[in-house]
Amino acid sequence: MQNTKAAECIDLRRRRFVAAAAMIAAAAELGVTASAKADSAPTLPAIVPGTNTSFGKLQQINAGPLNVGYAEAGPAEGPAVILLHGWPYDIYSYVDVAPALAEAGYRVIVPYLRGYGSTRFLSEATPRNGEQAALGADVVALMDALKIQRAIVAGYDWGARTANIVAALWPERCKAMVSVSGYLIGSQADNQKPLPPKAEQAWWYQFYFATERGRLGYQQNRRDFARLIWETASPQWKFGDATFARSAAAFENPDHVAIVIHNYRWRLGLAEGEPQFAELERRLAEAPAITVPTITLEGDANGAPHPDASVYAKKFSGPYAHRLIEGGIGHNLPQEAPAAFAQAILDVDRL
Repeated sequence: MQNTKAAECIDLRRRRFVAAAAMIAAAAELGVTASAKADSAPTLPAIVPGTNTSFGKLQQINAGPLNVGYAEAGPAEGPAVILLHGWPYDIYSYVDVAPALAEAGYRVIVPYLRGYGSTRFLSEATPRNGEQAALGADVVALMDALKIQRAIVAGYDWGARTANIVAALWPERCKAMVSVSGYLIGSQADNQKPLPPKAEQAWWYQFYFATERGRLGYQQNRRDFARLIWETASPQWKFGDATFARSAAAFENPDHVAIVIHNYRWRLGLAEGEPQFAELERRLAEAPAITVPTITLEGDANGAPHPDASVYAKKFSGPYAHRLIEGGIGHNLPQEAPAAFAQAILDVDRL
């Protein structure tokens, strides 16, 4: 069963009790009933993982150097939520989250990152750059194209790092954030520092991608490679062939291999970034604090490399909470525990 730690649940009940008491007192003063106020707060429908299998017709829009493919759900006038996927996954990580948030009144945008699905570069001359700042800039360009001034940004894996970057560098565009595995902003300098052997072993694919053999291997076996990552990163997630196939189609993007290889080589300093992102990377290398309201999440069975929550808690200087999601939940938390992820969106909107 997908539950947060008991201590947090008790704390949450206490906070709800205090909040309810305050609401009743305020309602008495204003001559309004507390129940009328409570009715205005959005709630989620019941969410059963795997219930949804489609977003319906996807949309495309030019944004920065890309023509971005994305799913959209919910009222156009609703508060915006942008959900960002990781590697090797795609927008179907949110196939159960998005409709629930839409029903709660949010405008939900779920884009394919560069190198995935129907997202394409507008020019053949544009470098197939996977560095972290480029992905963050992509989100801001998408918001501009969609005329979204502020949004809740949320993600896991590459998507969590990208959400972190938007929150850190463009806090005026970020209303709040939900981030699986917390604070993931990195730098090439930090990535030069060796880790203990067991931690290095967990990053085996990063070293594999540093070689030409690794690039060719990923190009030739990307579906088998992705399935291996799914199984090791979420060892208790019993996904079916159809679930995997829906996401694996996104890896047929013509730029997918180039983006993935560049991403991991850039991290190790084996590939250059673009000059236009140099100042952003300089700022990110300083590990800036994140000031926007944030909830970080972690699955209790995450088999992918990830930091302990105690390591990054101080990086969030605004309203902040951390939740451990139990029940054998692995790396792809929004798809494995959609109710917990969607609830975090609603809760961070109230921090």
